[in-house]
Amino acid sequence: MAWDLLFKSDIGLLSLFTIVFIIGMANYLFFFVRNRMREEGQQLKKR
Repeated sequence: MAWDLLFKSDIGLLSLFTIVFIIGMANYLFFFVRNRMREEGQQLKKR
């Protein structure tokens, strides 16, 4: 019943989209910050 509500109702689909969007945003921010930290670490090693 919960799966039907999640996938077949407007509010359920909006909730699912929001959950997927936030997980995607968290992944993007994690990798963005990790890459910036690596770049900054490499620049500090060159000095």
